[in-house]
Amino acid sequence: MKNLLLASAARFWLCGAALFLLQALTQSLAAFELPKEAPQGAVILTVSGNIGVKNSADAALFDAALLDGLPQHSFIATTPWLKNPATFTGPLLKDVLQALKARGTNLRALALNDYKIDIPLDDAFKFDVILTRKVDGHVLTVREKGPIFMMYPFERFPQLKTDAYYSRCVWQLTSLRVE
Repeated sequence: MKNLLLASAARFWLCGAALFLLQALTQSLAAFELPKEAPQGAVILTVSGNIGVKNSADAALFDAALLDGLPQHSFIATTPWLKNPATFTGPLLKDVLQALKARGTNLRALALNDYKIDIPLDDAFKFDVILTRKVDGHVLTVREKGPIFMMYPFERFPQLKTDAYYSRCVWQLTSLRVE
């Protein structure tokens, strides 16, 4: 009987802890509001298209401070571009899209070097894609594939280790258009 009570108490505590964490995560994202005016710093990401929240006439503009103000997430991934596994850190793409009330099925990603690719919007939600700002704790520069490097969690989803998904890892990402 005593073991049954202890097990019930442990389950109750775990459920309470899980609810608390879920509420904290939801509140941290809900607390993010895109400022109504353009950011003070240099714009490093422009999101346009089918979005409901904008801070310019036709887009949502982000500087480093705005992106870094979102909840940050990390994962370790092995990629074709780095010799060793690395820790990628930044906001989740889905958090950015949700904050902007994005609606659509496609993202058109554009890099500083004019590389363009269409990415299913679902990828952001199925795979927790990160808009990487730091690799192994170091803020990315343009020379190091920054300031934003869109990265997939290849270790968590090994089926993504294909050319199709590697091509969606846009480095020097500058804009996203929601279609």
